[in-house]
Amino acid sequence: MKIYQIDSSARKEGSTSRALAKKLLDKIKKPNDEIIYRDLNDEMVFVSGLTESGMNIKEKDQNENHKKMFELSNQLVKELKESDIIIISAPIYNYGPPATLKAWSDLVARVGETFKFKPNGRRQGLLSNKRAFLVITSGGTKLNGKEDFLTPWLKFLLNFFGIEKIDTISADQMALDYEKSIIDAEAQISNIK
Repeated sequence: MKIYQIDSSARKEGSTSRALAKKLLDKIKKPNDEIIYRDLNDEMVFVSGLTESGMNIKEKDQNENHKKMFELSNQLVKELKESDIIIISAPIYNYGPPATLKAWSDLVARVGETFKFKPNGRRQGLLSNKRAFLVITSGGTKLNGKEDFLTPWLKFLLNFFGIEKIDTISADQMALDYEKSIIDAEAQISNIK
């Protein structure tokens, strides 16, 4: 099995979402599993300067920024397609995703690679038969509450790609009771089968 771990917290040190994702990885990985690790803070570009709809620019019309964007996009799509299990760790920032996670989603949403349009105009995800784990943390936002725009967006995005088996580990509202949030999240990890 290939496990794709994606961390998106802007904090490298002391990040709760990163620490919980590592605990989850240690819980689910088997001795022969291959781990693909991606820290979105190490290398991320934002979709910009498009001349056509979608992620399309003819190669002859690409400038250096476009080439870098497509090179990273191709690598991220490859990593996602080759994985069997995906772990995405993300803190809720201002009620939504970290900017790097949004940028990642824009780079992996590729027609013909991660989804396609059917003749009736509906979209179909191309990444079925994968399992995803979301590790979501927050200071004050309640997971799946009316102010949580990260969790439903991320689930929708993965469903859009065809990934329907999604488990969520949460350490939410840490500012209210940090110890309880961590204990609850660690219990959720322990119960994963």
